[in-house]
Amino acid sequence: MTLTVYNSRTRQLEPLQPQRGKIITMYVCGVTVYDYCHLGHARTYIVWDVVRRYLEYLGYDVHHVQNITDIDDKILKKAQAEQVAMEVITERYIQAYNEDMGRLNILPPQQYPRATESIPDMIQLIQNLERLGYAYAAAGDVYYAVERFPTYGKLSQRTLDQMQSGASGRVEKEEAERKRHPLDFALWKAAKPGEPAWDSPWGPGRPGWHIECSAMVHKTLGESIDIHCGGSDLIFPHHENEIAQSEPITQKPLARYWLHNGFVTVDGEKMSKSLGNFRTIRDVLNHYEPMALRLLILQSHYRQPMECTPAALQAAQSGWRTLQQSAWVYDLPEDFVVDKTDCDKEILAQFEQAMNADFNTPAALAILFGLAKKLKHFDQEKRHRRESNISECQSRKIWQTFVYLTQNVLGLKFPFTSAQEAIATEEHTATLESFSDEIQALIRRRKEARLSKNYSEADRIRQELAQKGLRLIDQPNGETRIEVHSE
Repeated sequence: MTLTVYNSRTRQLEPLQPQRGKIITMYVCGVTVYDYCHLGHARTYIVWDVVRRYLEYLGYDVHHVQNITDIDDKILKKAQAEQVAMEVITERYIQAYNEDMGRLNILPPQQYPRATESIPDMIQLIQNLERLGYAYAAAGDVYYAVERFPTYGKLSQRTLDQMQSGASGRVEKEEAERKRHPLDFALWKAAKPGEPAWDSPWGPGRPGWHIECSAMVHKTLGESIDIHCGGSDLIFPHHENEIAQSEPITQKPLARYWLHNGFVTVDGEKMSKSLGNFRTIRDVLNHYEPMALRLLILQSHYRQPMECTPAALQAAQSGWRTLQQSAWVYDLPEDFVVDKTDCDKEILAQFEQAMNADFNTPAALAILFGLAKKLKHFDQEKRHRRESNISECQSRKIWQTFVYLTQNVLGLKFPFTSAQEAIATEEHTATLESFSDEIQALIRRRKEARLSKNYSEADRIRQELAQKGLRLIDQPNGETRIEVHSE
């Protein structure tokens, strides 16, 4: 079965046919670094990480680029509020972003171009648009003339009249007077007092948001790419504007396939700061394991809305423990490597059938949970010295395939600890040294809280450890027994 993807441009499922054989160029719209990443970011970058991993699994050489927007109104506002340089804000949140992505086991792209490092490329692109009559200068600003591009709106499938009615009230009067059409958008913004600025043919200023991605796509991947990815909220205006900025110059499609992921919702509403249902990745990972969050995200098809509630996270944490227990049926050292050629071909075919249907990770996970059930059953039969319906050799083959697909393709990385074999059993009393540094630190903090009679904090940590599958039982002699248990 050929891999088919849903192309937002055509609103259809289409077979993936790269322009250059087994090479795929893939651009993902990155973060604007002014704050900590939220659950919407987690979903976006986990989804495209799995897309990349699966393409590589199929044998493609993926050239993956993701930009960093490090000049923006929100960044400048935060810098002014804290009375620091813009770079202090951007470096802080770039570091935080890298930490969050690392915890979620997201592969870094081959290139991370920054907007501030691509200003000359943006100026050149704007000049070309101006020369061809698609851009015009106005009081130090430069705007894109949407009426000059006949197919403007083809990605969002809306007319100028429809877009204009939806955009009423968004533009300040002074700016509206400079524009030839209400939907014209800024390619270059004239410098304001106290803000960073770069020299340009139109005077000192800085680029508009949309021109950044067009310039960085051209600079890193060429005039026409295979796949352009992002959240569905970027279809209009950002991706629509990228197309309008690029295609008049190249006379080529900016991207052959446009892929967009759905929103994260809370109680049926899109997660947002204005609704008060906003949660950062860091906040969630203070209470749940990173791979539990990754699992939750992959349990929904990437194009559909994803409901995120404490109950859903708790269920995902339980599911993650189930996968862990099956991974630890056999010894799993940290340097363990499985080659695709060592996997069960029938299972691979089932997995590929699921993933080839527009990256259907829920169906792929159903296969993996089925394998986990088989492995757990085989392990129980072996421990109770009962005959199993599969041989040791078959069990190991299933296990290798399970570990390979779970870790390498879906990116659900199993932790490594000397307690692995024990955790695979129904219940086990473990020593403190059996666990990761993070778990050890939590257990020590709880002990300190109890000694200082801060019982509310001790109970909070106990509950946090319980969510990670650990039961703490305080003994009469003052010691604490640690039990690892499964559902």
